[in-house]
Parts: sequence; C-alpha cells; structure tokens
Amino acid sequence: MNTWKPICRVDDIPVLGARRVQRAQGLEVAVFRTEANEFFALLDRCPHKGGPLSQGIVFGNNVACPLHNWTIGLADGQAQAPDEGCTPKFRVKVEDGQVFLDADELASHATTETRPLAGPCQRAAATA
Repeated sequence: MNTWKPICRVDDIPVLGARRVQRAQGLEVAVFRTEANEFFALLDRCPHKGGPLSQGIVFGNNVACPLHNWTIGLADGQAQAPDEGCTPKFRVKVEDGQVFLDADELASHATTETRPLAGPCQRAAATA
C-alpha cells in the first residue's frame, strides 16, 4: 500500500512548468505540469551533465534540459534519440486539486544520485 505525501496544490505548478521538492536524502524531485494538465515527476537531474530539469522548457510530454537542450520524456525519464540515458521517475497522484508523491519513493528511490561537482578554475601556471 502506498503512502502518499501531499506536495502542493495543482495551481501551485504553472502550466508548462515545474516545482522542486526537497528530500531528506538525495537530490530534489521535479514535478512537472503539461499543457494537458498531466503531472509527472522525475529526479531533478539530466542524465547527461546533471542539469536541473525543473528549470527546463516543458513541451508536450517532454522537458528540454536547460544546459544542453537534451529532450527527456516526462513519462519515463528517457533521453530522446540520438541522445542516450535516463533519469529516475517517481509516481504522482492528483486528487481533489492536490498533488501527491509516493512517500516511500521519496525516502528511498535514487537517493545516491549526485550532480557533477564544479571545481576551481584551472589557470596556467605563471611563467617567470
């Protein structure tokens, strides 16, 4: 039996937009709303370079990663060809104008995924 966690009201997510959900452990989850008022949830991490999908452009049942424009399917998290890769998806339920995510998934699904770390700028050694 699923335990559903209320996330927000339907109207809190703009049409063709997203909302980020913080978790106790692991990266955030992005909840997306399509033009057809369908709701999907993915780990907020592009499989390519870790871009925040919640900041991407939603079109149809896809989101374009804001970093390198990879197209990710909202229903399955799969990158569209010719790109390859997948981001974990999460179950979503909408009931009485409220958006819910599966609490067990939030606590345990894809909690070890990380974003690439940005390092210090490498500068050429000064020549004397």
